Amino acid sequence: MIVHYHLRPGGVRRVIELATPHLIREFEGAIEGVLLVCGEAGDRDWKRDFEARLAGTRVEFFVEPAFRYFSELNRSPHVVTRAIRAALRNIFSAQHAGDCLVWSHNLGVGRNLLLTRELTRICAERKIPLIAHHHDWWFDNRWSRWREMRRSGFRSLRVAAETVFPALPGVRHVAINQPDASILRRHFALRAGWLPNLSEPAPTLPGVRARAAKNWLSRQLGEDGPVWIMPCRLLRRKNVAEALLLTRWLRPGAWLVTTGGASSADERNYAEQLAAAARGQGWRLRLGILTGDEAGKPDVAELLAASEVVLLTSIQEGFGLPYLEAAAARRPLVARALPNIAPDLARFGFHFPQCYDELRIDPRLFDWQTEFRRQQRLFDAWKNCLPGVCRRWTGRPVLLAAGGQPHPVPFSRLTLSAQLDVLGEPPDRSWACCAPLNPWLKAWQRRAQAGRLQITPWPRAAARWLSGRAYARRFARILKATPPAAPRSRLAAVAAQAEFIRARLGSDHLFPLLWPPQT
Repeated sequence: MIVHYHLRPGGVRRVIELATPHLIREFEGAIEGVLLVCGEAGDRDWKRDFEARLAGTRVEFFVEPAFRYFSELNRSPHVVTRAIRAALRNIFSAQHAGDCLVWSHNLGVGRNLLLTRELTRICAERKIPLIAHHHDWWFDNRWSRWREMRRSGFRSLRVAAETVFPALPGVRHVAINQPDASILRRHFALRAGWLPNLSEPAPTLPGVRARAAKNWLSRQLGEDGPVWIMPCRLLRRKNVAEALLLTRWLRPGAWLVTTGGASSADERNYAEQLAAAARGQGWRLRLGILTGDEAGKPDVAELLAASEVVLLTSIQEGFGLPYLEAAAARRPLVARALPNIAPDLARFGFHFPQCYDELRIDPRLFDWQTEFRRQQRLFDAWKNCLPGVCRRWTGRPVLLAAGGQPHPVPFSRLTLSAQLDVLGEPPDRSWACCAPLNPWLKAWQRRAQAGRLQITPWPRAAARWLSGRAYARRFARILKATPPAAPRSRLAAVAAQAEFIRARLGSDHLFPLLWPPQT
């Protein structure tokens, strides 16, 4: 039984579709069927493709709207809880009785703790093993979740911790990067594990499919120009404006395209501001090119094959699948090096030559004093929304820590308003101001304009970590681990969450884009 809030395009859905066939092969003969449980149905094409991947195995879908994000339900916690309990009783009825394994995704993001609590409870009552697969965390620059959690009845950090991190014999907590897995292991020992997302080099697409995708892109954009692509949904943490600035500097005339659009109300304001600025300024930016129900759209792999360069300018990722998608598609990647991901990528054998730590911006390109006051106001409001104990753990944002004296600051540490001010400057001027602050830019510009940005080959060593077979075996080892009957500490959940939160509130993790949705 696979549980997720939704089946919208994104990393979690991609992991489900890629991994499930390998898990069935790993547990050969033991899996009679797959039940995919979610709060809203996936699109018909995806469901048909998923069933085809599992040919020979019975596939069922169970949709219960109460499993969606709590913020989208507009119902009282009591009503939602009642619907969840009824749905779970139905799922675990006689027709679904017997041996069962529950593989539940992103409980740690806290979008519906009522579901997390009830699912954990019924699994414990019926002694059903539960793999709690954590892709993201509610306390990782997602503090608006705290208000949601309180509205749904989880009013203390302790209650939140015990719900997200139940220290029960049948529960295994799984993280997708090593730093997170290390914290889980410190507190849950054999009840925790590391399960990096699976990815394999794709077969080279037939030229006819790549050309068809390129022709489709040209029709959508109204011209046949170079395309630089971000294979992602339109989220604030993707830091799209930085990708646009790099595209304009390194490859003038290229279009920046994102595959997905905004998929939640929290991201809508960001998307609308970006789109409005692009229209008003005539920027070559197309957001959410794959949204909509148009028949015959290419898939992401085909768009990657039809694009010149892949970009990943995210300020926060759990795993960073686009790093691997670029290598698999044999396309150059321009990306920020995220500290929680870079060590894992190196361990897998990857080297990305066009990776950078930060893009430093000359303060003459925006109004420093206005930005300083804006950030101070937004930071104070954001901090006041935190639980009281967490306010004492909070660091100081990079720009505010410098005081009122202007100095170069990373683009990622600006509000969207200041980012748009920088983009509003003529590219020649912003380039002249910022190229000396980022010495790698000039060499990358020469390579980009000559079509010689470097491609990362897929290392042979990566199969040991990222192949479907390796993924399934690691999953099986985590499931079969035999921890002691009792958890190491009754306070394991509280201690684990506190360690995560302290790390996430340090200065290195504070980004104005991820405070209120309006920045």
